[in-house]
Amino acid sequence: MLRMSKMTDYGIVLLTELARASGETRTAKELAACTHVPLPSVSKVLKGLQGSGLLVSHRGASGGYGLSRPAQGILLTEIIAALEGPVAFTECGAHGTQHVSGPCELETVCRVRGHWRIINRALQDALGRLTLADLCAPVSRLSPLTDHPAAPSPAPTPVSLRGTPS
Repeated sequence: MLRMSKMTDYGIVLLTELARASGETRTAKELAACTHVPLPSVSKVLKGLQGSGLLVSHRGASGGYGLSRPAQGILLTEIIAALEGPVAFTECGAHGTQHVSGPCELETVCRVRGHWRIINRALQDALGRLTLADLCAPVSRLSPLTDHPAAPSPAPTPVSLRGTPS
């Protein structure tokens, strides 16, 4: 099974909470309380997001963390890359990014490398169309991976077992 880490999941939860705060700052303690993410994890994830430039921190009595730019301008791929590294299913799909040290040892003889690059590009494109603001919107308002309101699914076309339409 392919899945992102728990810390990345926490990061997305924390960022959506900050996006809903409408420009106000939140402390790590406040974010932990309202999201039920453990405080040590909140602190670690916030530092990582701040280091990647997605968050800004404010010191002082009314300090805390806030988004570095509007939620509409933060792509899901940026969030994942900040916490996981490049978005890719395979090493060769991430090859050429600053996070990958070099090509796979099989890259010169791999017969599916081109296919994986196409699949990785599709994954990056799909995730790159979603913003933090999209993740804050109700699920029913958006169709998967589009900016358009959800449309009803077409009724399936009945097909007989003999291969001719019924």
